[in-house]
Amino acid sequence: MTANLHTGTGAPPEERTGTGVPPEETPYRIGRARSVLRVVAMASCLPYVGLKTAWMAGSRLGIPDGSPLLDGGTALAVANGATVLMDGAVVVLALLLTRPWGLRVPAWLLVLPMWVASGLLLPIMTAFPVQLAVRIFGGGGGRPVGEGSSEPFLDPWVFGVVYGGFIVQGLALGSLFALYARERWGDLWRGRLRDLPENPTAPALRATAVAAASAALVPGVTHLLWATGSTAGLEPARAADRTSDFHVLEAVSLLFVVVTAVGVLLLAFRRTGGLSLRLPLVLAWCGSAQMACWGGWMSLAGLMGAGEAADRPTAASMVTYAVQMLAGALVVTLGAYFFAERAAARSVPAGDAPHESRRS
Repeated sequence: MTANLHTGTGAPPEERTGTGVPPEETPYRIGRARSVLRVVAMASCLPYVGLKTAWMAGSRLGIPDGSPLLDGGTALAVANGATVLMDGAVVVLALLLTRPWGLRVPAWLLVLPMWVASGLLLPIMTAFPVQLAVRIFGGGGGRPVGEGSSEPFLDPWVFGVVYGGFIVQGLALGSLFALYARERWGDLWRGRLRDLPENPTAPALRATAVAAASAALVPGVTHLLWATGSTAGLEPARAADRTSDFHVLEAVSLLFVVVTAVGVLLLAFRRTGGLSLRLPLVLAWCGSAQMACWGGWMSLAGLMGAGEAADRPTAASMVTYAVQMLAGALVVTLGAYFFAERAAARSVPAGDAPHESRRS
């Protein structure tokens, strides 16, 4: 029902297809679930791409009078075009994960865009529903993720439509990637932590994990302070515009910092040997993506929106997001080495593995 997505390691192609012939000679089929997910992922891009395209064409749909978006000029038009291309990349990824040519794409060319997409979508997927729930249950008013000016920015319905599309997009694309990765690389994360062999690079990997977790303390403490009401290190305009939405977003950012540190330290030190290997890998993936990519996005948004002195990012906020990006990059680098070693070990034939007698 599903196509074989394995690389060249492991069993011969004829055995993996179960037909006795190489996969390129067998029909490429995907199940109904993947077909539906592909359509959903593509369709979920329409609200965002449609609005951005309309704005670039001069429309004021969803933009109230007095919005700073009306004075954005060329810089805003370029930013809108770039974000349209970013969302359009989701269509390419959805096809790549479900079409024959996707099987020939190098791993890094698929994994890196998916990691970036995870980092940009996960904060919205987690924070936006919580923000809505807080408002429904009387937790105070506020604006959705991304709106930080006291001036009117966008009509409220725009956030519901756009972020709703992002949530559907993340769920559909994430499901497609999980199915693809399970078939192509599933043997690399099977088993439990106690099954991981020791190797010569283990001390260096542990040192990198400790460095990443230590660096994560800086954004972790900062997000904790901001989530609990402190204005230390905040630019004046952002401090004045804090709402329940701001506190939810900061709490979610703190959660991802904790998730990152837990995931990478579990992988490095393996104290809970009976734990499935899959859990710390998922934690490290999600946490590192959010820290690095959302930190970069917030830094870029702060610099682009820095007009008046009150809107300019403070040194503390810039350092926070810079260290956040560094910690996320360290974790994903650690993950890349982890999977490279696992893949190399799996590709060595059993008869070529060194025997204990040879080591003695």
